Amino acid sequence: MKAVRIHERAGAEALVVEEAPYPKAAENDVIVRVHAASFTPGELDWPGTWEDRAGRDRTPVIPGHEVSGEVAELGYGTTGLTVGQRVFGLTDWTRDGTLAEYVAVEARNLAPLPAAVDHVTAAALPMAGLTARQALFDHGGLRAGQTVLVHGAGGAVGHVAVQLAREAGAVVVGTGRERDRAAVLEAGAERFVTLDGRFEEEVGQVDVVMDVIGGDILDRSAAVVRAGGTLVTISAPPKVRPVDGRAVFFVVEADRRQLEELAGWVREGRLVPRVGSVRPLDETRDAFLGKGRVPGKSVVRVVE
Repeated sequence: MKAVRIHERAGAEALVVEEAPYPKAAENDVIVRVHAASFTPGELDWPGTWEDRAGRDRTPVIPGHEVSGEVAELGYGTTGLTVGQRVFGLTDWTRDGTLAEYVAVEARNLAPLPAAVDHVTAAALPMAGLTARQALFDHGGLRAGQTVLVHGAGGAVGHVAVQLAREAGAVVVGTGRERDRAAVLEAGAERFVTLDGRFEEEVGQVDVVMDVIGGDILDRSAAVVRAGGTLVTISAPPKVRPVDGRAVFFVVEADRRQLEELAGWVREGRLVPRVGSVRPLDETRDAFLGKGRVPGKSVVRVVE
């Protein structure tokens, strides 16, 4: 099969498109014929990209962890899905990924894809959708009437978070670059604050902060969490914690029920993932390197 691979621990410039072995289906696996896939630009820095769960080197590596396609084959013991079924989901961090014509995925990490949702949209949904949902509700405990500050609201995760928070009846304040203002407000934020200055002086106190940026922005965010509130981040364990609140760092997890819920909202028009560039498999290296990138999720279309 045709796949994007990298043969040594290096940056995206070392990615190549070449022939690779067809994946093997382990117990409870599904082989997915990939129609569209996506990736996280920083995943070549993740330990799991280069090592399996036992710490063994697994190069050459196929990156990418978001997939939309159809079931081509079922592994032994796999139930709940059928050959030919449209599916999408989030793959394991320590196995070969989705930037290929076929990928082996644990069946539990996939969800049925409604016919009304196209593969490009579906490929942009798993990481952003699950991260935003788990940050806001599973870890942040966001409820109707509360105020949430979404950092990086113009990005793929932040854009989904703004929409989910709005649907939940929360008051949303988004931050980002000035170029993102219109998109963030259109997604449902009541206010937009640029990160050029002292955002904490403009924002005031909020119930939940959702951070995808880290660094100084994360450290300063603790000051805007009101008593009993929560600071949630995916960037790094917080060094500065709210005086009278919680601080949570987490790594997103695949969840079939949540994926089905997200796909249902997309089908109903209540949620629209922000898709940036859409490229063929041969241009994956350029996508990783950010050439021609526009705000939103970069998607690789494997099947035209």
